[in-house]
Amino acid sequence: MSKISNPNEFIRRSKVKLIPMYRLKYHLMGEYGWINDPNGFIQFKDNYHLFYQHYPYDAVWGPMHWGHAVSKDLIKWTYLPIALAPNKDYDRDGCFSGSAIEKNGKLYLFYTGHIYTKKEKNDDYKQVQNMAISADGIAFEKYEKNPIIDDKQIPDKASKKDFRDPRIFKIGDTYYLLIGSNDEHGIGQVLMYKSIDLIKWEFVNILLKGNEDTGINWECPDIVRFDDRDILFVSAQYMRPNGIYFKNTHSSIYFMGELNSEEGKFTYEDYWLVDYGFDFYAPQISVDKNGRIIMIAWMNMWETDLVTNRLGHNWAGAMTLPREVIKIGEEIYFKPISEIVKYRKNEYSLQDIELNGEVNLETNGICYEIDAEFEPQDAYEFGVKVFKGKCEETVLLYNCRERLFTFNRERSGIGPKGERKAEVELIDGRLRLNIFVDVSSVEVFINGGKKVMTGRVYPDSQSVNISLFSNGLCKVVNFKKWDIGLE
Repeated sequence: MSKISNPNEFIRRSKVKLIPMYRLKYHLMGEYGWINDPNGFIQFKDNYHLFYQHYPYDAVWGPMHWGHAVSKDLIKWTYLPIALAPNKDYDRDGCFSGSAIEKNGKLYLFYTGHIYTKKEKNDDYKQVQNMAISADGIAFEKYEKNPIIDDKQIPDKASKKDFRDPRIFKIGDTYYLLIGSNDEHGIGQVLMYKSIDLIKWEFVNILLKGNEDTGINWECPDIVRFDDRDILFVSAQYMRPNGIYFKNTHSSIYFMGELNSEEGKFTYEDYWLVDYGFDFYAPQISVDKNGRIIMIAWMNMWETDLVTNRLGHNWAGAMTLPREVIKIGEEIYFKPISEIVKYRKNEYSLQDIELNGEVNLETNGICYEIDAEFEPQDAYEFGVKVFKGKCEETVLLYNCRERLFTFNRERSGIGPKGERKAEVELIDGRLRLNIFVDVSSVEVFINGGKKVMTGRVYPDSQSVNISLFSNGLCKVVNFKKWDIGLE
């Protein structure tokens, strides 16, 4: 049996050992074992393809493979055989993150080969960029002359070790790769390379370098090109907290500015968080055949308690709900993918309700969507509680005086605790929330996706209730809840 088929057979035999208690219903997870970053997100032929960092043998991070799933609508996914496994000298210790592009009807994957240079396998490693090719989008052959960019092509003023996560894109007849890096002195940066044939690559420039506040290393760079603006995404390790923001171990941020591909420079006005919650990292973008810009990310966070692994459930990690990236005026919005609407069931609706205190609703569940609009009137604060039980609740709260929205999981169950806050202005005196709950996850889209907060929670199986609350008079203009079911 070949090395590439070993993990597939192991998964097939081991799936019966999964414990489903916290398994999500309408989010993508691995079939078995560990997953993290999304990779190679692309619409190829008749399917959306999503690859992901995967250690199939255990629910912990290990030598990375590329798991693979396909979907017609970005909601229902079908697993395919593992696409890449670490089995060459140039990737023997892991096939790290990367991206995909179509050329002449074939699918090309670009990924980082991770190689430990000493037996201790600590910080002594190098990283190179590799390519794999497929005619059918299922079976991949690694390019016979890998690596296509090796460590000798790393420029001065760039880390000779942290050199990973290639993002492929094309402008005119030229292909470009963005690669995550740092300057060897604790400042994150993105490197840019170019090619006309995907084989011979030339270093262009350090595309963008951060500062002491924006993280010691940048991972998973990505770029979106609008008509009048370019958006550069990076996943920044160990950003400095700034007030209520950047509280996570690592943060995914975006810069709004302009790409000069000839000079390999990105100029920008400012940067923002992509998601203001707890569990969101390594987002990747795909532009589909309808021109939609779609983002998906790993819905967990490094260096936090991964409950399903700790409990021996034999799996860890999930992806966010795919989000459409939209530019409205001078702002970027992240909206839930529209295809989710067709999976709504059992609508529950309220309208024009006066609220002062807390009301338990006559509906509950662990897998649903809420669309609600509030008018605070005299209220000091108001919000929604989900996964509510005898001693548990996950609180989504808006403070009118401070103009802050809070996602509080202090009493959310057996997982990590804490709260995250975001500054939110009412729109025409109202707050709109679109909330997606799925067994062990909560995603909150605020005011049409102007801000988003994501978190994993692990409540007791009896914590299924939903309530609305207000401190002072608040009007619930509209409240709708649907169960989400894929069957």
